[in-house]
Amino acid sequence: MSDRFDWHPDPELIDISDPARSREPLEQLGEQTWSEALDWLYGTAMRRPTDPHLYRDLRRAFFGDSNGPMPAPRQGRRAEEVLAEFRERIAPFSFAAQHPGSYSYFTPPPLVMSIVGETLGQWINQGIDLWLAGMAGPLVEEEVIRWMSDLVGHGEDAWGVLTSGGVMANLMALAVARDIHLSRLLRLDGPPRAGRLEGARVYASDQSHFSIERGLDLLGFPPETLRVVSSDERFRLHAQPVASAIAEDRAAGLTPFCIAAVAGSTNTGSVDRVPELADLAEREDLWLHVDAAYGAAARLSTTVADAVPGLEHADSLTFDPHKWFFQPYDIGGLLVRRREDLMRTFHRAPEYYAVGDPGERPLHWYQYTIEGTRRFRALKLWLSWMHLGSEGFARLIEHNVDLARHLAHRAAGLGFQVIEPELAVVCFRDVPDALADEPERLDEHQRALQRELEVSGVGWVSTTTLRDRTWLRAGVINYLSTPADADRILETLRAASERILEDVQPD
Repeated sequence: MSDRFDWHPDPELIDISDPARSREPLEQLGEQTWSEALDWLYGTAMRRPTDPHLYRDLRRAFFGDSNGPMPAPRQGRRAEEVLAEFRERIAPFSFAAQHPGSYSYFTPPPLVMSIVGETLGQWINQGIDLWLAGMAGPLVEEEVIRWMSDLVGHGEDAWGVLTSGGVMANLMALAVARDIHLSRLLRLDGPPRAGRLEGARVYASDQSHFSIERGLDLLGFPPETLRVVSSDERFRLHAQPVASAIAEDRAAGLTPFCIAAVAGSTNTGSVDRVPELADLAEREDLWLHVDAAYGAAARLSTTVADAVPGLEHADSLTFDPHKWFFQPYDIGGLLVRRREDLMRTFHRAPEYYAVGDPGERPLHWYQYTIEGTRRFRALKLWLSWMHLGSEGFARLIEHNVDLARHLAHRAAGLGFQVIEPELAVVCFRDVPDALADEPERLDEHQRALQRELEVSGVGWVSTTTLRDRTWLRAGVINYLSTPADADRILETLRAASERILEDVQPD
């Protein structure tokens, strides 16, 4: 037995090569870790969705009197001491997506099997960029990508890649649109760069994700490239105003090349009119990208799928399993209709990746993505899909949609203004008579209500801005929540509103 790790108080957890020495301590640590997680789940997480500390107070609670990071530890510590640090400094101050009153941005309670996938994935630690570094791992991702392509209606030539999230997927989609489609429109021998990007135009609604604008910036396009087109009264983009913008830009000698639609916006869950936008893109020879980070999963349900039509027409499509597939962070993804589009955009051939028989053409994922080394994201989704099946996912999604409709109906009955949800995001606001003619005070009132709910521990909703006004926003992707939990949130908000108004003194 080697003693070269005896400088550490837990040498058997460093040198794990000898099962006689290390298996039992590893089993004990695994049990302690799982128990720690369950203590948090059935303790802190089920008591309240968020800690009520404000940021400055939470910093002090985490860092202590220093109110900032201390130097890195010089000496190692025993595993149970490290777990105690988690228990005392992190667990009490963590957001709890599992709380039944948690209606977060888009953070679901992760499926247990997805957590199992994370655990196994981290143990085997496969590098998915190169076949030889991942062996079966790259094939798991290929299978998951095929399942997603089938789900949205893409054909046999479709391909895709898993990403950290929707921001990375949208960036990559715009890179493909630039290097494949804009290059063709401009009749270039290679991808357009620098001055060749001037005059290009991309069309998106005022509800598109910020990553569309950011992605264009990062890809070298001038600021005026993105043309924002107003959405309708339900925050959806229609083809007609886009067609008018395209005609105006063509007349000015510009080059329209891409429409960036959204299927399930972050603000309201709104779904752009993708089928008519797809027809427009085909007529005008534009690339159609659909940001379906949230909405793509709706295709799992036969009763909800009609809310997100036309995804099969997308040249590129973003999806995010860490939203409505109930996966832990991080896992997003990009799909394209033609595998070669990803290869042509991203493939480079570093000399240290020249491995194996060239005639075999093994699957190397680095050829299809902006990233090199990537973690084994596919395993947790693969295991979850195996465990639940598409029908199981559909049941969870349908429950969320039904719950969102219940929340909207009950909120309207309690006097809140409500935007009817297309999927499972509910935006609502309290408009008491005393503040009806004072928009700024009304906005502050919504923020005060959100904070009152947060402090109560009953539930958690966010706020958002719609048409320059503040609204409460409930992202209902919590499969552990019930109508009774939604009712408690609304009753808490209504009582808080009455209390706040009683304390308001006339000017």
